[in-house]
Amino acid sequence: MTAVGIIANPASGKDIRRLVAHGSVFDNDEKANIVRRVLLGLEAVGVERAWIMPDSFGIGARALDGVRLKGLQVSVLEMPVTFSSADTSHATRWMVDAGVSCLITLGGDGTNRLVAGASGQVPLMPISTGTNNVFPTMVEGTLAGLAAGLVARGMADAAVQRVPFLEVHRADAPADIALVDVAVYDERFVAARALWDAARILELVLARVEPGSIGLSSIGAHLGPAALGRPGLHMRMGDDGQRVLAPIGPGLIASVSVAEHRAMESGDQVRIRQPRPCTLALDGEREMALPADREVCVRLSPDGPRVVDTRQALAIGARDGVFIDASLVG
Repeated sequence: MTAVGIIANPASGKDIRRLVAHGSVFDNDEKANIVRRVLLGLEAVGVERAWIMPDSFGIGARALDGVRLKGLQVSVLEMPVTFSSADTSHATRWMVDAGVSCLITLGGDGTNRLVAGASGQVPLMPISTGTNNVFPTMVEGTLAGLAAGLVARGMADAAVQRVPFLEVHRADAPADIALVDVAVYDERFVAARALWDAARILELVLARVEPGSIGLSSIGAHLGPAALGRPGLHMRMGDDGQRVLAPIGPGLIASVSVAEHRAMESGDQVRIRQPRPCTLALDGEREMALPADREVCVRLSPDGPRVVDTRQALAIGARDGVFIDASLVG
């Protein structure tokens, strides 16, 4: 039985950047609408089973309210919930163990970081519903459902590509990951998590350097020709550095001083040690305190999550004639 998992984060698109920047609020009713359209897309291409993570808003139950599905069995997972980020990791592991062939996420970079940390080899279909999104993309739910369904059924394997990510290692804690960036932030406390003051960034490590993104990765993408086209980048900030204009948040364009930078290749490592206490942010959110003179190692790994390219999956389906008549059935 072909099965797909859906992880929808009710908290994405609602962080403090609505106050300190100009981020729009992503309504949970719209997330339920997206999930509903995803389910219809999955059913259309012959997916037989879908599991949805439970959440505080009831996105899964609302998505099922009033939708007519003939061949797709859908259930909201019956699992202990804490209504915290731990639910995302728990639900992902449950779905992977249950044998899902694709995981569809609704959230931002932070949501996808948690899913990627537990997804193993299962491909991800990330739908952007967060704030500063580099990893997930804005894609219509129906198309995401169709593409994920084709991948789940083994009809569009070539549309799945592995992307690089950052491995974070500390001697006193389990390893963690970041899909886009790791930032050393001049603040002792995790507090509101989200970063918005570029002047407090001390160091920044990027897993991708692509113009057209918003968030901390845009600093590297706007650094000039020397940084573009590189697999990764490490930057140190300083008052006497090169000034870079970058959109680090919605409507929040900062002038950042980059004192030095170096390109990173797959497998390269950066050792970070600061003389004063600060925090380490993963994908734009402060996650851990970094004591003074405590070393952290960040490695650029090519072995990140496997990600579905929506357009490519649909192009493969069209090329192979799977949308003609009843070719998808059976």
